Amino acid sequence: MNQTPLTTTSITILRVILGFLFAAHGWQKFNEWTIAGTQASFVKMGIPAAEIAAPAVAVLELGGGIALILGVLTRIVALLLALDMLGALFLVHASAGVYAATGGYELVLLLAAAALSVALTGAGRISVDKALFGRRANSKLAVLA
Repeated sequence: MNQTPLTTTSITILRVILGFLFAAHGWQKFNEWTIAGTQASFVKMGIPAAEIAAPAVAVLELGGGIALILGVLTRIVALLLALDMLGALFLVHASAGVYAATGGYELVLLLAAAALSVALTGAGRISVDKALFGRRANSKLAVLA
């Protein structure tokens, strides 16, 4: 895809900020809440297989966030993060309404939409994907996403 400088900048900003936010949430699950605390929270929220889901989500969010910042396997990682947020939306936040202040879904919906956008557009020109795979990254990974 032939990108204008403005499109390149826009995709890069979205990807890096989104990656930072996911990495921060993953880091929080490891360090502030701990995995055991995250597992207990997941059990309280009724998330299935919380003992497995909590560390898997923590790894996905921390590792996936870092991958997005760098632009590594971007389409696949972004799709997994979008699914993560859709799971949070439907399993936890939907019943609380829109607003995050009351436990609602506004943040997870926005993160899901942003991640899906990155999955659809790819990493852009300023990324490890572009450096390693060039044009092939967009065509082959687009099929997977």
